Amino acid sequence: MIQQSFSKRTTQVKDVFGSTIEGTIDETMSQHQYCFNIKNDPNTFNEVMDSRNVHFWKEVIQDEIDSIMHNNTWVLSYLHPACKALGCKWILKRKMKVDGTIDKYKSKLVVQGFRKNEGIDFFDTYAPVARISTIILLLALVAIHNLLIHQMDVKTAFLNGDLDEEIYMKQPEGFVMLGNKHKLCKLKKSLYCLNQATKHGIKSLMILSCQMVLH
Repeated sequence: MIQQSFSKRTTQVKDVFGSTIEGTIDETMSQHQYCFNIKNDPNTFNEVMDSRNVHFWKEVIQDEIDSIMHNNTWVLSYLHPACKALGCKWILKRKMKVDGTIDKYKSKLVVQGFRKNEGIDFFDTYAPVARISTIILLLALVAIHNLLIHQMDVKTAFLNGDLDEEIYMKQPEGFVMLGNKHKLCKLKKSLYCLNQATKHGIKSLMILSCQMVLH
């Protein structure tokens, strides 16, 4: 009884971001652990290799590389004299459950698109978006006509967009090809953080949708 009443006593603690967490001891400890886990995600590939969870990280990183290579996202080539090579970076995050435990590990390879100049390296970046009123209308039609909704999530969606521009990227850390370390990745398809990635991804999706309708 003493332990139960103690755990329900309200308290306040500071999380790693300096914000105040208020609630019972069990609640604050859970939230504090959640913030601690988010704060301590690895920032570099070397930190992954030194992590105690290296096996989990290596698995999701390999899955990301497999998806990229399966889609023929790049070919190894020498840098064109008129072009500059962009860097790339691994983004590594842990998705947490509400109780502060780890749900799953996630990784993305992103290109440093912020080094590109608009009007020189890329032009249009627009992409269509769905208005909330359109979604509400579709849900209303589904309810009226007793239809079924099918939801689909496209993994590595941006990798489906074919590039029109000539873009070179350094080989990703941890996956530099032996005997070709001086070559660069000449991008054939989009990667995350390219300014025009969304446009090219949507364009490829629209072309595929039209082909499916015609057939």
